[in-house]
Amino acid sequence: MINPVAIAFLIPAIILGGFGSIYLKKGTKKLTFNIKKIKDNMTLAFGLFLFGSSMLFYMSALRFGELTTLYPLSSFTYIVVCILSARMLKEKISNIKWAGIALIIFGSFLVVM
Repeated sequence: MINPVAIAFLIPAIILGGFGSIYLKKGTKKLTFNIKKIKDNMTLAFGLFLFGSSMLFYMSALRFGELTTLYPLSSFTYIVVCILSARMLKEKISNIKWAGIALIIFGSFLVVM
């Protein structure tokens, strides 16, 4: 059985990781290899902050749950990223991608059972 505390930490990790990906994508549009300009790229910094926060929640989830259960469930980040990409970045999600997302969901439930 899955520890509810582990899931309580995993859910914010998934959401923060998804938003982190979006803000990293947005921040890379302004990315240069000039150190002074990288410091001023707040979108990129926010994406890194979200990813770091996600990692802290994920590590906390690992403290209370099994890796063999939590790692497959962390693939729900792909779903969050697809939904956010469609809404925030105006990317088109093809039917093939939605089918892949359905397979991810199905596979995750199989691993958890």
